[in-house]
Amino acid sequence: MKTFKRLLGYATPLHHYIPEYVIYTLVGIIFGMVNFAMLIPLLNVIFNQVGDSPQTLTQPAFSLTITYFIDLFNYYFYYFIKASGTKQSALYFVCAVIGVCITIANLGRYMSTRVVTRMKMTMLARLRSDIYRKFTTQSLKFYSEKQKGDLLSVMTNDVQEIEGNVVNAIQILLRDPFIIIGYFAALFYLSVKLTLFTIVFFPLSGFIISYISKKLKQKGWYSQELLGKILNVTEETLGGIRIIQSFTAARFMQGKFGEVNQRFVKVSKSMFNQRELASPVSEILGVVVVIVLVIYGGTLVLNGSDLLTGATFMTYLVFYSQIMQPAKNISTAITTMQRGMVASERIFNILDAPVEIREKAAAVALTGFQDKITYNHVSFRYEQQYVLKDINLTISKGQMIALVGRSGAGKSTMADILPRFYDVNEGNIRIDGTDIRDVKLDDLRGLIGVVSQEAVLFNDTVFNNIAFGHPQADRDAVIRAAKIANAHEFIEQLENGYDTPIGDRGLKLSGGQRQRLTIARAIFKNPPILILDEATSALDTESEKLVQAALDKLMQHRTTIVIAHRLSTIQHANEIIVMDQGEIKERGTHDHLLAQQGIYHKLVEMQEFK
Repeated sequence: MKTFKRLLGYATPLHHYIPEYVIYTLVGIIFGMVNFAMLIPLLNVIFNQVGDSPQTLTQPAFSLTITYFIDLFNYYFYYFIKASGTKQSALYFVCAVIGVCITIANLGRYMSTRVVTRMKMTMLARLRSDIYRKFTTQSLKFYSEKQKGDLLSVMTNDVQEIEGNVVNAIQILLRDPFIIIGYFAALFYLSVKLTLFTIVFFPLSGFIISYISKKLKQKGWYSQELLGKILNVTEETLGGIRIIQSFTAARFMQGKFGEVNQRFVKVSKSMFNQRELASPVSEILGVVVVIVLVIYGGTLVLNGSDLLTGATFMTYLVFYSQIMQPAKNISTAITTMQRGMVASERIFNILDAPVEIREKAAAVALTGFQDKITYNHVSFRYEQQYVLKDINLTISKGQMIALVGRSGAGKSTMADILPRFYDVNEGNIRIDGTDIRDVKLDDLRGLIGVVSQEAVLFNDTVFNNIAFGHPQADRDAVIRAAKIANAHEFIEQLENGYDTPIGDRGLKLSGGQRQRLTIARAIFKNPPILILDEATSALDTESEKLVQAALDKLMQHRTTIVIAHRLSTIQHANEIIVMDQGEIKERGTHDHLLAQQGIYHKLVEMQEFK
């Protein structure tokens, strides 16, 4: 119930929907009931059971009661018979009333559906927005612990489950109880004894449906997890199709996918079978009740008890039959809602996941970079083992600092903690004397441009990738950035130049072209601090020379942290930091470190700058 209430919170304010929905629903129910109530006078005309009575000869005095409206109808009904002298005109009158009632009832149902659709779209849009906002604000640690396919499943399938099951169930639970109440009121009006007799069967049906629903929810969690795994395997396959084919691992991946798929099919079949069981169970119970009702009610009519006439009893059966469908809808809605509740809980688990990188309420603005970056006794760990240990480093404005070492030495982590992709466990990092945890995140990250080893591009045009985040960017500024990155020439040769779509992750371009676009994107941002994480590793020798020349110009007035394994990218650095097992082992210029004959010298000989 707590999850359901929280989900409804996404449709607030409910007073924009509920009163309007209830009004339209009641209009549909009332005129639908009037439509079936017309069966009594219609059957009386057909079976020639129309007679005079004090109620039909005198127009009734107004009162807001059901009796008044029945007497008013009977008065005009018999008036038409008397005025025309034939019962056929009364038949026309009844049919006209039925036609009007059907039109109004269906109009009410249509308008109520429009209200629910508006509420549903608002709810789902807010839910998706919150999930996406959560994705964009989470730390890298969150993504290292989650499967991408599972996160995609939450955004797509789980939200779809809410739309298909929970919201539709809400519509049924807001509408069908009114239908049942309305028709039961009519049934009590027609025969109290017969209606009390039928009520005892409803608790039995409710107990069976409740049992099915409980079993259904237990399997819902497992089903959604398996669906996430299916998406994860699919995403990995699409992203690594070259490796899969080159290693002739297609059958292996097919087997891996088939195993998860079969488990999902097995659980889904069991779940759908249980869910669909609710409908036939309720229908069978309903038919049993109707059979018993016909026997008991028919006996009352034949014995002349309870003031039941043949026409009234037939109308009673029609009214009762109208209860069966909403009762079945409610039982089905309750069972299907359980799967939607599982999806809701999975979504709220994502939304409730703590955001580790938080901006303090009293965070100060950081308008620029004036002096230096300082790592003070910084230690960091992902799990239990430290990957950075007591790091002390000062980077003055305008300097180029190179981080080198074997794989796993902590080079990339040193760069990742500067823009607060992770927060340090011990010590602090300061920019111009201010702890980066005390400044606004957007201000901090606005000072830093990152070019990573993997060329991360988006399925958009060349222009929009360079001017990422600035859709109204000046075209000349974008072209200047591309020229500095030595990308302008190949861009001009593309089919539509800067307006050419580059495909998913830029796969329409070569590796070197993709990397030059990411460098152009960093240049366009024009940050005072640059992080180049092996930025030239994907380039061929000719492209590397072109890009390195451009980067040398770019870095003249910027503070740059370079993570590299190629000697050509770091030999002119102001200081080279040699790392090993999370510690700074050596530091100095290229020539100074070579002269020491230490770790750096060995790395140069091995050309293993990673």
